[in-house]
Amino acid sequence: MTGGLDTAALHGWLRAQGFAGAAAPAVSVLAGGQSNPTYRIRTDAGDYVLRKKPAGPLLPSAHAIDREYRVMQALAGSGVAVPRMLAWCGDTSIIGTDFFLMEFLDGRVLADPALPQCAPGERAAIYREMARVIARLHSVDVEALGLSSFGKPGNYVARQVARWVDQCSRSTIALPPAMRELMEWLPAHVPADAATCLVHGDFRIDNLVFHATEPRVIGVLDWELSTLGDPLADFSYHCMAWRVDPALWRGIGGLDLQALGIPSEAEHVRAYAQATGRAIAHWDYYMAYNLFRMAAILHGIAQRAADGTAAAGDAVAVGARARPLAELALAIARGKGA
Repeated sequence: MTGGLDTAALHGWLRAQGFAGAAAPAVSVLAGGQSNPTYRIRTDAGDYVLRKKPAGPLLPSAHAIDREYRVMQALAGSGVAVPRMLAWCGDTSIIGTDFFLMEFLDGRVLADPALPQCAPGERAAIYREMARVIARLHSVDVEALGLSSFGKPGNYVARQVARWVDQCSRSTIALPPAMRELMEWLPAHVPADAATCLVHGDFRIDNLVFHATEPRVIGVLDWELSTLGDPLADFSYHCMAWRVDPALWRGIGGLDLQALGIPSEAEHVRAYAQATGRAIAHWDYYMAYNLFRMAAILHGIAQRAADGTAAAGDAVAVGARARPLAELALAIARGKGA
């Protein structure tokens, strides 16, 4: 067993599929992929990535790795770089859950959006590339890709707001006052959807694989939250980094962006708008919504810590970040955001 995997059974499957020879595979857990466990599989036939559902009872709609496999398979050749899908296995007798195998992308995962390891010119190029990639994603023809049934059409933001408000209302620990205000303000001010397109749901720099030496995305990862939705909701989630202090969460708020070579939020938004031809409206609402959504997720972690069911040892500290994120969201909703 390695990382919870029965490597002997996996080896047998890999051999049968032509992905391994006689030598036992080397299995290691990849960083990230906390929701759906992810492994690097090295065999005498190649280097692969395996992604599976977690073990144990799961909510029916959670950890839908079949959707991840479907969307990445559909995007092959679309202009949105994704790993090549190699095989799907729905036989739970192999490693205990469904799983899929995809190619291993040998590149860079850049965890810190401030890009401390890069020179200013490369930082600027990396941010231009991110704007290009998400713009391309939001421009693909979902019908031509066979994804027209990949999500519910319309009312995406309204449905998302209702979901997170309902989750917060079920909390048994105290909600920050700003979250309570947002739970009333957000449903009352939902804008009409800008459009419906394929959205990633978690488009951030550490879910991208960059070329080893070039500022070029060679793969977009972690499609668990992908669906059909509002492109501005998806893009504004990506742009939260400009509003959030690095000490609070994964952000570049308050940094000297000009010195770093990183575009301002307005410049990044303009690049996306030019690439998509899409008008940017209700931006403050979208930003407040996404910050509230993140605060709700963190408050849920605090709830699990209080219930004694949190998986991570730092759950209390992580959950405490819900308040400042909610306060930032409320300031933006009131027209006082940065």
